[in-house]
Amino acid sequence: MKKIYLTFAVSMASLAFSQKALDRVEPAFWWKGMKNPELQILVYGKNIANNEIELSDGIQAKEIRKVENPNYVFVTVNTNEINVPKFNITIKNGRKKVGSYTYELKERHPNSANRESFTSKDVMYLIMPDRFANGDEKNDSRPDLTEKANRSLPNGRHGGDLRGIINNLDYIQNLGATSVWLTPVNEDNEKVYSYHGYAQTDLYKIDGRYGTNEEYRELSQKLNQRKMMLVMDYVTNHWGISHWLIKDLPTKDWIHTFSDEEKGFKRSNYKTTTQFDTNASEIDKQTALDGWFDTTMPDINQSNPLVLKYLTQNAIWWIEYAELGGFRVDTYPYNDKEAMAQWAKAITDEYPKFNIVGETWLSSPAYISAWQKDSKTGEAAHYNSHLPSVMDFMLYGDLPKAIREKDGWDSGMSRIYNSLASDFLYPDINNVMVFFENHDTERWNEIFNADPKAYKLGLTVISTVRGIPQIYYGSEVGMRGDKNKGGDADIRRDFPGGWKTDQQNAFNPSSQTADQKEFYQFTQKLLNWRKGKDVIHTGKTKNFVPRDNVFVYFRYNDRESVMVVLNNNDQEKTVDIKHFAESLNQFTTGKDIISGKEFSVKTDFVVPAKTSMIIELK
Repeated sequence: MKKIYLTFAVSMASLAFSQKALDRVEPAFWWKGMKNPELQILVYGKNIANNEIELSDGIQAKEIRKVENPNYVFVTVNTNEINVPKFNITIKNGRKKVGSYTYELKERHPNSANRESFTSKDVMYLIMPDRFANGDEKNDSRPDLTEKANRSLPNGRHGGDLRGIINNLDYIQNLGATSVWLTPVNEDNEKVYSYHGYAQTDLYKIDGRYGTNEEYRELSQKLNQRKMMLVMDYVTNHWGISHWLIKDLPTKDWIHTFSDEEKGFKRSNYKTTTQFDTNASEIDKQTALDGWFDTTMPDINQSNPLVLKYLTQNAIWWIEYAELGGFRVDTYPYNDKEAMAQWAKAITDEYPKFNIVGETWLSSPAYISAWQKDSKTGEAAHYNSHLPSVMDFMLYGDLPKAIREKDGWDSGMSRIYNSLASDFLYPDINNVMVFFENHDTERWNEIFNADPKAYKLGLTVISTVRGIPQIYYGSEVGMRGDKNKGGDADIRRDFPGGWKTDQQNAFNPSSQTADQKEFYQFTQKLLNWRKGKDVIHTGKTKNFVPRDNVFVYFRYNDRESVMVVLNNNDQEKTVDIKHFAESLNQFTTGKDIISGKEFSVKTDFVVPAKTSMIIELK
């Protein structure tokens, strides 16, 4: 791949000097044998539409579409009708050739269409790359990118990169994670606050401060070699104001603008419940969906067919090129839902096992479940999202409250029970993401003042209930951060040991502090145990209504059963075996996988204060 990219770079450099008519071609190459053979090629150059476009080797374009901006032409071809591995796109002004590009159709990876993706067997480890580890100090700042590295600025670029992640794959694997979700690493060339990556300025290029396209692919391949996978954070709702397409819009309706606001900008009201509210006003619905997240994040119009095709092809390009194991899609309900249903279906038609989880940040399981594929609540609104997975924001919101509160009818452990009682709303309950924090939320260890008992209770829940657990980098060593006082930067602190100048290295278990070890060792034991437990991945659940702030549930299948006990009290509690007879009658003993203790389950047993037990029944 390095030779291909070098050749492409040299070719485009020469075009910039001698063939002014052609500046960009996207996607730069494609693959043979796709289920959908239709390929839309964006060709860009100064007044390129004033010229003629010819394809070599007798290839006939299905459509050559010119738009209101003469700098763009969209060429659509049927790849099934192309019998050569390469063909030329030639730009001619009369008889004069003013630009050309050699387009390549590559061979697909073996079994590419059936690639595996993340499931409930996996644990997803979320990393903000700029804050994880600096593996290549030479790329911290780049002359072609505006914002330079400055680790002293909380919201500045700190220098973390792809090489830093590659260098620490042993750590991630040994911890027990099986998939890695990176916040966006495509180019984000905004002037300031660019480290988070959600204001992308080039969808086909990895940000040079993180590394190269080749390094991104290398990371994915090295994960795959470990039977792990890379999950891309994909953003369809908005791009950065400095995106090259935004600075020279192909069509005015490529983005949403508002005539009654300064420069066409209006901020979203963030009320995405209007997507399914049959009584919602049109003005509220439009403001939610078409309003911008911020002045630097133009809202993309997915209902424009050219835009939708661009987004769909770009997503497929990254899956195929980087051998990805899934997508997490940012701000999912803010997009045009009918267009996004087409987007998700096009991807999963091409890759039937490919998983896509949407960020469905809503306050009710009815709202959240409506976004999952084949949802009955979505069907009631005459809609199918074709989105395989959603994020369980209901459990996320209830979990810290449950652990902070005393016992009550709808407080304490009853919050977790009530959250799980809504599982019937989801068409595929095992394919929901469960978590207690991420890069946008308060740090769990900040909420609980770095109390390892609270961490262990929370991690036990997301690791043993139905769904796909997601953990956030650094929590496994007790990292904190106060979003209310320090803003987003404080919940995105640098991982200790990721920089050569760090005084302490938490990546190495032998150099972890005593406090870090307690968090790390519990996480490592639990997640590695979970790897081989089909009963946790796909087993059924039986919940018992919490009593005296103790919640007990069972995960079971035809072969085994696991009893989970959560004691949320400040004192030890005795488990009344008779109450759980329907799930315990056939068993005589149990083993707590954390302590290793074996005991009889025919007699009552004691659970220490603020402690969880995960008991394998025998």
